[in-house]
Parts: sequence; C-alpha cells; structure tokens
Amino acid sequence: MSTVPERPQLWAMIALTFTTGIVDAIGFLGLDRVFTGNMTGNVVILGMALTGADGLPVAGPLLALAGFMVGAAVGGRALRGAAPGWTRRTTGLLAAVGLLLLALGVAAGSVGTEREPIALAVTTTLGAAMGLQAATARFLAVKDVTTVVVTSTLTGLAADSRLGLGTRSGSWRRLAAVVAIGLGALTGALLLRAGLGWSLVVVAVIVLVTTFAAAATGSRAATGSVPASSRLPGGMP
Repeated sequence: MSTVPERPQLWAMIALTFTTGIVDAIGFLGLDRVFTGNMTGNVVILGMALTGADGLPVAGPLLALAGFMVGAAVGGRALRGAAPGWTRRTTGLLAAVGLLLLALGVAAGSVGTEREPIALAVTTTLGAAMGLQAATARFLAVKDVTTVVVTSTLTGLAADSRLGLGTRSGSWRRLAAVVAIGLGALTGALLLRAGLGWSLVVVAVIVLVTTFAAAATGSRAATGSVPASSRLPGGMP
C-alpha cells in the first residue's frame, strides 16, 4: 500500500476536475445538451424538459443520471473497507475510469454518434465513468475539490473571502478548481472540432497520466519513508 502525499493528490484532483469540464462540454455540445459530470445541470434540464420547454431532452439526462448513480455505487462498493488515502485500490478505480473513456472514445470514433441509440449509450457510459470518478474523489476527500461540481467550492471561496468571513481559508485551491473546470469546458469545445471520439481519447489520456503519475509519487514517498535501520547493506529495504 502507498499513500500519495497531500500536494500531489491535490493537483491530481484538480487535473481530474479539468477533465470533467471537457467531458461536460462534450456531453452538452456533442450529445444533445446533456451533462455527464454535473448532475445538478441534468436535474434542472429535466425539470424544464418536463414542461416541454424548447424541446429539451429527457432520455439523455435521465440515462446520464442513471449511469452516474450506477458508477458511483460501484465505486463505493469497491472502496468498502479500503484504507484511507490514495492506495492501489483508488489507483485501480481511476485507471478504470481512464480505460473506460478510452474504449468509449475509440468506439465513438469508429461508429459515430449520429444515431440516437448510440448517442444515448455513450451518454450513459460517460455518466457511469464520471460517477465512478466522483465516488473515488469523495473517498479521497481532498478538501474543496470534488472533481465534478464547483457550486460548493464557489460558496466557500466567496464566504471565506475578505468580503465575507475574512479567513481566506483554501482560497487558492478553490479558485484553481473553478478555473480548471472552466478551462476544461473551453478545451472540450475546441476538441469537439476534431470529433467526439478523439475528444474522449484525449480525456482518457489525461486521466490515465494523472492517475499513474500520482501513484508513482506515492510509491516514491513510501520508498523514501523506509527507516534506515530496516534497510539491508547497499541501501536495499
């Protein structure tokens, strides 16, 4: 078991927040106005769609919500009894998110998403991937960075600012999370010009690189923490 130090873990969560912005842009612009990471947006869309407002989608947001819940439940189940912090189990779950996104990107690039059943299947799977990521991030409990929503982050940023309570606690990390998801949305909109499939492949690569880079940091930290008295001659543990 290896635990990633606090700062690398924070940057990993911010990087995953960036990818959530990309995925939500892909879902909203490329999959008929559906959020696959921000479930609050889907609930709002559904509420308006049920009145028939502007022909808003119903099936897409519903399936994204269902997929997200299933993914989050799977993540919670997999983490039952896990040791606190970033371990091999959390690395495995985040790697699964990246591999799922990669497979989805290749599939979408191969068959396209023009047909509604395929688009809905992509929406559901994206929701599941984001649910799994969100459950893992929740378990890691990096303060102010959930990777999927920034409403509470913005609340803390404003409430603790100089104009609010004045504590300014965690201001930079909250701001970083907000900027990350915004830049992710911008990046996602640009990536869609190259196609939805390629966009998802890019997201998958970012998730996988972030996950294994953080895990490698944890391994180095664990190796460096082995007491000198427990090492064999030549520096071997």
